[in-house]
Amino acid sequence: MALCASPAWAQSAEEIVVTADKRSEARAQDLPITMNAYGAEGLRARNVEDLQSLSYAIPNVQFEDIGTARGVANYSIRGVGVNSSIASVDPAVGLFVDGMYVGVNAGALTDLFDVEAVEVLRGPQGALYGRNVTGGAVLVRTRAPTDAFEARGRIAVETGTNLITEAAVSGPLAEDVLSGRLALYRADDDGWLENDFDGSSFGRNETSIYRAALRFTPAHVFEAILRLEQGAVDGDGPAGQNHAIHARDSFDFAIDNRGYAATDWEQAILEMNWRVPFGDGVVTSISGWRSVEVPWAADIDSTTNFVFHTRVLNAHEQLSQELRYAGSFGAFDLTSGVYYLDQDLLYIDERNFSPTFRRTGGGEGEFSAWAAFANVDWRASETLTLSAGLRYTHEEKDSRISRVRRAVDDLDGPGVLVPGEGVDGGSIDDRSLNFSDAPFQQDWDDLSPRLGVQWRPNGDTNLYASWSQAFRGGGANFRTASLGLAPRAYDPEEQSTFEIGLKHDLAEGRARVNAALFHNTIENMQRETNQADPISGVQQIVLNAGDAIIWGGEIEAWVEVSERLTLAAHAGYVEGEYDSITEDLNGDLLITAADYALEIPRLAPWTYGASIDYAAPLAGGEVSARLSYNHRDAAFYNDNNLGRLAEADMIDANLSFAPASARWRVSLYGENLLDEATWGGDTVLPSTAAFGFTGGERPTFSPLNKGRVLGIELRAQY
Repeated sequence: MALCASPAWAQSAEEIVVTADKRSEARAQDLPITMNAYGAEGLRARNVEDLQSLSYAIPNVQFEDIGTARGVANYSIRGVGVNSSIASVDPAVGLFVDGMYVGVNAGALTDLFDVEAVEVLRGPQGALYGRNVTGGAVLVRTRAPTDAFEARGRIAVETGTNLITEAAVSGPLAEDVLSGRLALYRADDDGWLENDFDGSSFGRNETSIYRAALRFTPAHVFEAILRLEQGAVDGDGPAGQNHAIHARDSFDFAIDNRGYAATDWEQAILEMNWRVPFGDGVVTSISGWRSVEVPWAADIDSTTNFVFHTRVLNAHEQLSQELRYAGSFGAFDLTSGVYYLDQDLLYIDERNFSPTFRRTGGGEGEFSAWAAFANVDWRASETLTLSAGLRYTHEEKDSRISRVRRAVDDLDGPGVLVPGEGVDGGSIDDRSLNFSDAPFQQDWDDLSPRLGVQWRPNGDTNLYASWSQAFRGGGANFRTASLGLAPRAYDPEEQSTFEIGLKHDLAEGRARVNAALFHNTIENMQRETNQADPISGVQQIVLNAGDAIIWGGEIEAWVEVSERLTLAAHAGYVEGEYDSITEDLNGDLLITAADYALEIPRLAPWTYGASIDYAAPLAGGEVSARLSYNHRDAAFYNDNNLGRLAEADMIDANLSFAPASARWRVSLYGENLLDEATWGGDTVLPSTAAFGFTGGERPTFSPLNKGRVLGIELRAQY
């Protein structure tokens, strides 16, 4: 059971089975990994709609949508993350859905439903999970087909108005051989915000997801699960708040371009498991395919005038294969395997500065990576386990870039079709693109080792320490907006981490304390400088800026005060600084003490929170209540520290009633009850009157998130 990851403990102590070590099912409390795991009931109690719903619930963890494009993830764990909507920038926190790695941030943040568990692994996971997990990894497992018939349904209404419906049915198709599952999800959100430009409701969003699965078990030693999924999201673009015009603590904004945000994806995952006599082990094969398109448009100037509008198209396709073995030989447990990933990426960026003046650029690339890995755990005694892991990765990236330049209007032929109407809709004019502007062919080899020790003096205490290395892939910046700067490539970012941790149960399992300390050394740190540009509006340059050190710690605890009442709390602290700087960060073209004084973006020093869970019998059933409070400090958004994400205090609540039969449950819930104004980004714009600058606060493009949300839901199962 992961700390602070159970459902209401006053209701039932749900054991969460985790798969983080890629071996057999285990308890999170038994693994030498700092992690949180949430089962279906724990996700329900926390009103989780997507991973962003957990953004304040875990110490030193931020699961953010960048805001410029719905569904573009900017995850950060322990101050290690990304700050970008550029599709060619690799993530630092890896997302794995049913064992398949999701290769780009674009389209990675969608609604969760019919989910069995979510596991959040904090710290680098390079040996077992590969590239782009320097911050950590998030594992999402959807429900598999069942051998017995079951049906589940949910209907919810939230302020917006947002109507959510979902249903799932599962059961045997051929007894003991074949079972199936079908799950459907639909959310219709009319929009929570109001655009002061015309008084219209803003934030409309429609989401549809269809998922089917088949489970084939012809023998007790073999299992195959095929999961198919198709999804579509369509809605308004970002609610851009210009902080030179509107107060940061308000939901006021006024824009003349509604924009749009869409995500369309299809994916297929085939998992096969063979139990073999060799080492009493299991051979696992996970084959994955995913195709996603993320077109979006936004009013970047965030004013009521046509100053700077943009449209973007991300198109990504990937194919992956992992084949691994896990078995035991006496006192040795072995996990080993090979992995392959192939990706195709297209990115088009159109910038509109008037109805007739457009600039277009972008990039395209073919990327591939293959790896071999092994991890050995040696149970040296009944209480002591030593482990060693190593992963070798070879990665290749072939990138071709077209700088943003004046679009040509008098050429015949179609452009790239995207949603929308009017001057900011129709098709992106890609006929001016010249992907031979800057071809880059890059490749590199990496070794990601891990050494660990675990001491279990008794069944209630787990002490562990580890040293590990991981890397985030290099690449080329597909968004080259300044005519004065040539496109450029950047090298991989490498991280080395020391960590010590304690997991300890007390009072015969009625209380728990988990704690961890970590120290990260990051070399060739990838930074994305964000500078206002008088010609292109804003330019982002991705580069290796130097080395940095990030350190901190976390503590989580809960106590079952009685059979009905449980209290929980957590706190995290993280600190970081640049150790050496090799590139200008603040835009003055010099490397000085001013650069060294800059704070690392998305690094919020303190995160902390507490929750109360209570349950009591009522009318032959049970009423349960949960109240939580979570805080996150302010953090800089830009590398030059001109943009800033405000501190926030989140209060969420849930009140539920379920009859003794547990066939249905009705809940009232609230999220962000303090109505805090937050936003996903804070992009600096030119300080001119056109961008709303009047000598006060510098203008920024800051996409607003929702504020207070109230909802009621009914869940039923059979």
